[in-house]
Amino acid sequence: MFPVFFRYTMLVALVCCASSVQAGIVLNTTRVIYQGNEKEVSLGVHNSGGGEILLQSWLESPTVATNKTNNNDTPAYLPFIVTPALTRMAGGGKQLLRIIHSGADMPTDRESVLWLNVQEIPQTAAENTLQIAIRQRIKVFFRPDGLQGDPQQAPEQLNWQSIDNAGVQVENPGPYHVSMLRISIRQHDSELARLDSQMLAPHQQLRIPLLHTPGSAPLLVSFVSINDYGGQVPYQVTLADKEPGHAHKALPR
Repeated sequence: MFPVFFRYTMLVALVCCASSVQAGIVLNTTRVIYQGNEKEVSLGVHNSGGGEILLQSWLESPTVATNKTNNNDTPAYLPFIVTPALTRMAGGGKQLLRIIHSGADMPTDRESVLWLNVQEIPQTAAENTLQIAIRQRIKVFFRPDGLQGDPQQAPEQLNWQSIDNAGVQVENPGPYHVSMLRISIRQHDSELARLDSQMLAPHQQLRIPLLHTPGSAPLLVSFVSINDYGGQVPYQVTLADKEPGHAHKALPR
């Protein structure tokens, strides 16, 4: 009897807690493109909840945000400011965030990536009310003026090649980042490798190991690239022997 009563009590408590959680902040974009010749860029934030909140915003370098090696030489100190860094938002209110570059200390021969963090800080709640601080994080791509090539064509410039029947290597020779989803390597009906997501920095190489040694038939590599507007564009490339290949746009599945 007690276990049943305990489970029922916990269920009621969870439902009550869930009902006290308000909707969070909503950004009007999934990524920000900062052209080097612009003084600033901006994005909108909407407080979709009914209560007043504090909104806190800041930028981080990839090394700080992910604790990984920085592939694009973005400095740990970022010559950017986000304004307002801390502000109050009424329920249902909207706020414009501005990102301003000081004009110094960023690579000039390639695109750099930063992380923008936007966090909701709820008001002090009454006793026995569940509070959840919601933080969203999106990428900011800083493009110095004068970069060669078209960033929308960067996925087609990637160099793909089968390596020793044990893996596939992809290299990004250009100055722009390439964000990819659902990378799949197949031979006939067999999937030999799959990555859910991967971003290739300028001049970065990545080797994708295969689950087992493939036969002599060509490999079909497919992936989805995310463009400047957050749209998803499918690509594919066929690799025969050890000949390098370039992806082309594919029909959506």
